[in-house]
Amino acid sequence: MYELGILAVVVVALMAATTAAAAAVGRALHVLEHVLLAGSVVVILFVMGFVGAEVVMRYVFNAPIPGHLEGSELLMPMIVFLALSYTQATHGHVGMDLLLDALPSGARRFARSGTLLVSIFVCAILAYFSFKHTYQLWLYDDVTMTPPYFPTWPPAAAIPLGYGLIAFRMYLQVLSLLDPRRFPAGEPASAGPHAFE
Repeated sequence: MYELGILAVVVVALMAATTAAAAAVGRALHVLEHVLLAGSVVVILFVMGFVGAEVVMRYVFNAPIPGHLEGSELLMPMIVFLALSYTQATHGHVGMDLLLDALPSGARRFARSGTLLVSIFVCAILAYFSFKHTYQLWLYDDVTMTPPYFPTWPPAAAIPLGYGLIAFRMYLQVLSLLDPRRFPAGEPASAGPHAFE
């Protein structure tokens, strides 16, 4: 419980700092999201090639690639979490808007802001505890159980990174909802039907 209290104080302090430098944070986050999205795409292409090569090596040459299953599994968190914040920025996550769409504009804005604030704290908790787990994996030099013994901490590091960045993105969206003139959304024009007013 003590850790959660400290984490709540840190999150509030980061929110205050982000509010003070929202434009700079928004620009930096936008660039970082695009870089990580490109990294996620590269990992997807690599996994496709890796799995394809494994199939050819196994069934054509009868020489499977060692560690193909563990290697592919380890790359999955990178595919998901590197693109998490970008997906939030473009409103690409699945949303249930039926009740929200029935609300008046002011109530809808309030409900979305509240939902985002709760989500920020949930993502901060997940980022913190997944970081602790990643740090333990790094300290123990944890590897997969079969050769070639891939280290497990690099893919695990994508999880706190993804949760941390999506928390920042959601806070920028809260600011934009509360005061759109002072904090413009700065999100892609192709935000789609779930874009905030």
